[in-house]
Amino acid sequence: MPRSTYFVQECPTCGRNLQVRVEFMGKRVVCQHCGSQFDACESTNSESSASSSAIMLQRAEELLRSAEASGIGISSRMVD
Repeated sequence: MPRSTYFVQECPTCGRNLQVRVEFMGKRVVCQHCGSQFDACESTNSESSASSSAIMLQRAEELLRSAEASGIGISSRMVD
């Protein structure tokens, strides 16, 4: 039985490292952790960390808006 070959790719949304089958390279995949969809590709060192930070910040803002719309608020008061 042949074994699949994997490469590691970081999810552009949640930042977790994922094992992606080589057969999926260039195809749309879904992160098992956050559900984000992205294209499977080999990482390059030319990706800027500022770009990654901006994407993560954007995702965090989307999640906060979604939580707020669902009635799940973030309280700044301390709970005993």
